[in-house]
Amino acid sequence: MKKVFVLLFAVVALSFAGNAQHALGVRGAFGNSTSAELSYQQALGSANRLELDLGWHNYKEWGTYFNLTGIYQWNFNISGGLGWYAGVGANAGLYTGKYNDDNFGIGLDAQIGIEYKFNIPLQVSLDFRPQWDLLGHASGFGYGVALGLRFCF
Repeated sequence: MKKVFVLLFAVVALSFAGNAQHALGVRGAFGNSTSAELSYQQALGSANRLELDLGWHNYKEWGTYFNLTGIYQWNFNISGGLGWYAGVGANAGLYTGKYNDDNFGIGLDAQIGIEYKFNIPLQVSLDFRPQWDLLGHASGFGYGVALGLRFCF
């Protein structure tokens, strides 16, 4: 199933190829789980973008969650390379581990963060992402604070 998510992520990412700016990197989050995500951003005009994150989340209580999250973001410049962003989106994934029921999950996400784009093609971000999982064993409210590091091209 992991291969399906990787393939889905690659197809969506490649479908946005064009003249717009891209960023590819990683996010590491801490909250009600420990997470690692492969993160892709695609600019949609001058002030908006789409962020897709393919993630692995480890929950102490019951197991692991592999998911794909999509967030539509609005970007705001503060000064120079410093900016902030906010967005909304959704996630879908599979649970594995302690419980064998309700293995599929779907949820709604929000995100707010701050980022800095260096003069070299490097972006660093820090964000807060609350989420409400609607289906699955971990349904309910969750959150995470993540540090991101992306290569811009």
